[in-house]
Amino acid sequence: MAAVRKLHKCAVSPTGKHSASLIFLHGSGDTGRGLRAWVRDVTVPDLSFSHIRVIYPTAPARPYTPMRGAPSTVWFDRYKISRDCPEHTESIDDMCNTLGSIIQDEVNAGIPKHRIVIGGFSMGGAMALHLVCRYHPDVAGVFALSSFLNKDSVAFQAVEERLRAELSLPDMFQCHGTKDDLVLHQWGEDTSVMLREAGMPTTFHSFPGLNHQLSEPEMELLRSWILKKIPPIPSS
Repeated sequence: MAAVRKLHKCAVSPTGKHSASLIFLHGSGDTGRGLRAWVRDVTVPDLSFSHIRVIYPTAPARPYTPMRGAPSTVWFDRYKISRDCPEHTESIDDMCNTLGSIIQDEVNAGIPKHRIVIGGFSMGGAMALHLVCRYHPDVAGVFALSSFLNKDSVAFQAVEERLRAELSLPDMFQCHGTKDDLVLHQWGEDTSVMLREAGMPTTFHSFPGLNHQLSEPEMELLRSWILKKIPPIPSS
């Protein structure tokens, strides 16, 4: 078996004892450092915590079909940007395997999986949903900002299978701006509805006037949700 490649990443250490972890995935064409800088610019106070390590990985550059095969830092390939076409499952599964090594690193550092939250912006949110719904449903939660899944996503099937098997599913937190490109807000809302109908607990927030971007109100809501999923451990 080929060795799992290591991703470049930057991280924000907790100000106190490390007892939980957050993995935050960037959108297509960005980097972990780029997302980290953006979060710091729009979030007051910064998205940092006393007990949570925040990890921003960078996707490896790969040929990206919507850019006519030009290389880009994307988590997976797409045949086209549409919710109606098949998913590029080979590249998605390959990246799920790679990102799984980051989860394992946190577990090896003493963080149980039920104290890990995974999410992302745009393509990063879709990647997080695949990673959690299909491979790591025992984490504390998953979030998707300005993100959507394809209509026939295998992630929906995975959620339905866990529901039929009477297995638990983590909560999903989703946000989307109403002024996102054309139909993307509707695609995002449809994703939330389909995950909920498949059996996953979901929360969807619309932000009037927001384009395909992060915003301070959105990040404030996200911070509150994260702290509910992985609160500080009371000192004994």
